[in-house]
Order: sequence, then structure tokens, then C-alpha cells
Amino acid sequence: MFLDRARVTVRGGSGGKGVISFRREAHVPRGGPDGGDGGRGGSVVLRADAQLASLGDFAYKHLFEAESGAPGEGRNSSGKSARDLVVRVPAGTTVRDTATGEEVADLVTDGVEIVAARGGSGGRGNARFVTSTRRAPRIAMDGEPGEVRELELELRLIADIGLAGLPNAGKSSLLAALTRARPKIADYPFTTLTPNLGVARLDERELVIADIPGLIEGASSGAGLGEEFLRHIERTRLVVHVVDASLEDPLAAIATIDTELAAYGHGLAERPELVALNKIDLAEARDHVPQIVEQLASRGREALAVSAATGEGVERLAKRLFTLVPPRPKAEPAAAPERRIVFAGSPRDVRVEKEGQAYRVVGDRIERLATGIDWDSGEASAYFHQMLQRNGVEKRLRALGVKEGDTVKIGKLELEWHDAT
Repeated sequence: MFLDRARVTVRGGSGGKGVISFRREAHVPRGGPDGGDGGRGGSVVLRADAQLASLGDFAYKHLFEAESGAPGEGRNSSGKSARDLVVRVPAGTTVRDTATGEEVADLVTDGVEIVAARGGSGGRGNARFVTSTRRAPRIAMDGEPGEVRELELELRLIADIGLAGLPNAGKSSLLAALTRARPKIADYPFTTLTPNLGVARLDERELVIADIPGLIEGASSGAGLGEEFLRHIERTRLVVHVVDASLEDPLAAIATIDTELAAYGHGLAERPELVALNKIDLAEARDHVPQIVEQLASRGREALAVSAATGEGVERLAKRLFTLVPPRPKAEPAAAPERRIVFAGSPRDVRVEKEGQAYRVVGDRIERLATGIDWDSGEASAYFHQMLQRNGVEKRLRALGVKEGDTVKIGKLELEWHDAT
């Protein structure tokens, strides 16, 4: 299935929970804390793959979740970090954040990777909370939750040459004649409902040619499926206008194509071009060709006559295409593609707000610490209260009117407020 748009949700794995643990060894009656940290959660990574030609893999699967990190263990053993989840997308895929509408990445080069959703860091075990005055802390932290993003993927084919024209102009037949591709071909409009790719070869060179479904008047504004398909020639280096020369007015067909390319924008109207006058095996087409070539030449436009059906003029057209599209410069050998992080980290600000008759404290670190506290330990409770003071949470709670016995919600916990002396 050819699919060039998809919406997906990516979720990084949560970090593993830090643990509260104490050494238990013979002849060591009071072993110190040895709780290890949790492992890091896996990230979701998008990787461009030139072997993929469509976003069809996303037709039925829309959620991609990396695994969470393992919890820490005693003896200062850290939990195992989870492996990243690598999701392959076709080279030429753009990635847009649906929340902001911002295009965050354009994955053109084969093998390039981006981190779409980072995994959470592991929580700290109680061995990390030892101080000179806190020798046996019953304090640990939950792992950080992984990031969650909703993304829109959009594929723009990577081709050297794009064939554009009205329905039934013979683009698919011409693609087959030039490249030995085998697109579906029939004598009725809109045979091509998806873009087709083929590779033309001459000596030691190759050119990738894309056959774009037929345009109609108004295609750039969304009429038919034109707007959906025009983006597939945005990356091409040459646009070939394929025209049915047997039409009563082939120049009007050329004008329609010109109008739609200009209206669509993205530099298509300024792209180098060539007009292919197709179907010259038909008598009415052959009669039109000299006049059309002359009129186009007077406007500084080049046209070649071909018959995709019989092969007449195809070799000449192929050679001309290789002349107009020079070889791409050889890329310098590069190191392995760098994996980029495309989203900024989550905000670490702490918020305090009224929630009905209760109060809500929102903040990643405080929420994770609250779930790792041993609330039966006075020392651990005191440490948490000091955290609230240092972060200005207690001051903000008092400003909102918190009083003895009120409920304060932190993450999934509901705590009863007591005024400290």
C-alpha cells in the first residue's frame, strides 16, 4: 500500500525506580544503604531508510512505545537501561509536531536519525541520599516518565526528474519506456492514483524519475488529488511536462500545467523544465508538433516529440535528460550519522494550584521523590518537607491558604498538611 501521510504517537520508556535497600551481611549488624539507581528508559528514534518507498507500515499501527528501564537493586546495582526503539521511515519524510504545527525534521539522507521521544532517566536509590547526618536514608526516587509526542509524517519522494501533466497524457507509459518500470497503464483518466518511481540508466549513470498522478485545473488548491501529489516533485531537479500532442489545443494543456505549478509554489515554476510532446504515433499529434515546438521555442522553452507507445524519440529524450540533469556531486565520506534530539527537554518548573477543596503540586522531581519516600520514616518525611521549602512550594501553599488537615496532592499521592514547627 502506498501511503504518504501518517499520524503517529511516540512514547519514550519510563526510567526505572530507585530502591531503598540496606546491606545484609554476616558480622555487619548495621549495614549501610546500598539501593541502586533505576535504569534509563528507551527512546523512540526515527531512522531514514532509502529502501522504503512508502509510509504504508503506519497504515494500521499508530503507537510506538519504547521499553522502560529496570528498577535498581541492592548492593548498589543499577537497573538495566532499556534499548531504544528504532522506527524506520522512508528517506524524504518530514516530521511535524502536531501540537505546534512546527516541522522539526526533514529526513532526506539515508541512515540519518532523530530522537522523537526521549526515555526518562532512572530514579536514584537510597545510597545516593547519604549525608554526614543522614546515615540510613529511607528515601529513593521514581524513574522519570518518558516523553510523549504526536507526530505527523509526510513523505516527499526523492527523485531527480518529475513527470507532470494532465490525466491521460501518457506519463506512466513514458516512465515505463524510459526506465522499464511497470506502472499500471490504461486508456482512461486517473489510471495513476499513486506516484510511481523508475530508474533510467545511461552508461554508468542513473536518474530516478517520478510519475506524478494527473493534474487538473485547480489542483494546486486541492482539486482532485493534485495538491497531495504535487509535493512529490518538490525535490526534483527537472520537471518534464508530458503533453498529449493529439489534443485539439496542446498549448492550453501546457498553460494549465504551468498555472498549477506556479500556484502551488515551493519553487516548482522556477525549476528547470522540458516539454515532452507525447503520442506522435497518432496522425493528429504528428501534425501539431512542428507548430508547438516553434511556439515554445519562441518563448525560450525546449520541447521534444516522443511516442511512449512505439518508442520513437524515447532514446533521444533520455539522452537529453541526462544532459540537463548533471551528476550529483560525490559526497565526502562521512562519519556515522549523528543522532539528533529535535525537542527541547520538559520544563522543570514547579506549579502550585488550588484543586477544588484540595491543593495540587505539579513538578517532575518532586512528584518522583514523593512516590519513593518511606512515609513511616520521620527522617524521610522531614527531608521531603525541606525539599518543599527549598523549592518555594510551602510558601506558595500558604499564600493559597493551606491550613492544618488540608489535602495536598502530589502525583498520585494525597497527603494531609500539618504545620511544621
